[in-house]
Amino acid sequence: VRMLSFSFIGYEVQDVAISPQMTVRMKPSSQQLEEVVVTRMVRTDKRLFTGATDQLKGENVKIDGMAEISRGLEGRSAGVSVQNVSGTFGTAPKIRVRGATSIYGDSKPLWVVDGVIMEDIAEVSADDLSSGDAITLVSSAIAGLNPDDIESFQILKDGSATSIYGARAMAGVIVVTTKRGRAGTSSINYTGEYTVRLKPSYRNFNIMNSQEQMGVYKEMEQNGWLTYAKLNRAASSGVYGHMYDLFNYDPATGTFPMENTPEMMNRYLQDAEMRNTNWFDELFQTNVMHNHSIGVTAGTEKTQFYGSLSAMFDPGWSKQSKVNRYTTNLNVTHRILPNLSINLGSTASYRKQKAPGTLSQELDVVSGEVRRDFDINPYSYALNT
Repeated sequence: VRMLSFSFIGYEVQDVAISPQMTVRMKPSSQQLEEVVVTRMVRTDKRLFTGATDQLKGENVKIDGMAEISRGLEGRSAGVSVQNVSGTFGTAPKIRVRGATSIYGDSKPLWVVDGVIMEDIAEVSADDLSSGDAITLVSSAIAGLNPDDIESFQILKDGSATSIYGARAMAGVIVVTTKRGRAGTSSINYTGEYTVRLKPSYRNFNIMNSQEQMGVYKEMEQNGWLTYAKLNRAASSGVYGHMYDLFNYDPATGTFPMENTPEMMNRYLQDAEMRNTNWFDELFQTNVMHNHSIGVTAGTEKTQFYGSLSAMFDPGWSKQSKVNRYTTNLNVTHRILPNLSINLGSTASYRKQKAPGTLSQELDVVSGEVRRDFDINPYSYALNT
């Protein structure tokens, strides 16, 4: 039997068998006609909404193995830019919904969860996000949200959002709607995620070994760049700086740790040539990050209920970067009258985190040099233990 397919915007696709007396009746697509735009606690018919907006389903944004929802928005909506300046949990990515709307102020969007504005725990500017300061670890307003609780995102992209939320919405608004109970539906859902992270390997990087590195240092010494006078007060003096420190008098023992002779210098440098420390073995560990979430949905015509609990355990890919996070979410809607209902919503989260520290950026006002270490420095574990 040959079939003809009929389609039109706003109507469901109809597949009809070809016949001399065929009749085609198109059915409106109720899913598109009933679509709404959630701005605050107000639901507006999409056909009547005049602003620029984009709606994303939570299940499409969620990325398996990633416990923070803000990072999943990358590439999901036209004009929305997401830049992850650090891979450490709790650090907010740099998100731009309407571009750079201010020269000196912040251009980050406003987060609204179920009608409640989520304030950042610490105000961190775009420059501070990449400063390496430890305050960036608590800069995300929504790090305590469980991705499995998210029903949808509504991204408000134009200036009409300022009439709803005020001047703070100048850079755009991301409205998060969490899941709710449904009448006549009762279910229990469990989600378990296990993510294995292996140690990095030197085979994947084009890095000099210790002997090649010491050869470069030797050339620099011969050119007069690694003398004792230049390295004596340097912040990072490397192998040669440590060698020169061994020439200094040790008051504790009353001796010099190493004789200042060419033979002793060469012996020390030859030992350094053969070290070949595998820093990936020293600083990283193969681990399994696991995330568990359980949600309960129940409801009648009068009362709908949704509750969830989640727990995330991350032993840390680099040593001393452990994260444990626990969240709970509760939504109850009770209909008093046909046109009057009460909604109770509550969320709570607890996070215990370790992170290897780092230094903030430093500015030399004389030379104009700006110096900074890693965002969160994994080598801190080797330097301080």
